Amino acid sequence: MAHDVAALAAELTDMAAADHRTAVHANSDDPAEQLAWRRLTARHGDRLGEIMAEYGWPTAELVGEEAACAAWLIAQHADRQLDIQRRALQLMQQAVSAGAAGPRELAFLRDRTLVNEGRQQVYGTQIAGVNDGAPVPWPCEEPERVDELRAAVGIEPFDEYVARFS
Repeated sequence: MAHDVAALAAELTDMAAADHRTAVHANSDDPAEQLAWRRLTARHGDRLGEIMAEYGWPTAELVGEEAACAAWLIAQHADRQLDIQRRALQLMQQAVSAGAAGPRELAFLRDRTLVNEGRQQVYGTQIAGVNDGAPVPWPCEEPERVDELRAAVGIEPFDEYVARFS
């Protein structure tokens, strides 16, 4: 089992490294680059689905901090696989409740999943675009409470967050 878990941790971190290398292609003007990104994230999403079926959510306790973070990134980028995102969200929620995962990452995944479902986000973590040089979030359920909700899960205020994108 220990070898399996070590191999799983290495696989997850390798997947995240490939994601980081190719993420620049997600919004490329070149359709071939966009397609390559979509294929990569779909392959990774499929594999994460298999991992979750076998192990549940890959927590830091199981696979180490780096690989757990990688699993979260893979779930974040499984945008065309709502079943995978929803399952990850459910399992990650259980892990957060058990103290085995962080509420900050869960908040990002919740927002991402809501936006992909065509619903309003909670924490304002997902940016729809840029208007006059300012990042614009996807619509939020309670825009007046966004910073309060963000603070509750350890996310910086919205203005500080979007300043990194400017």
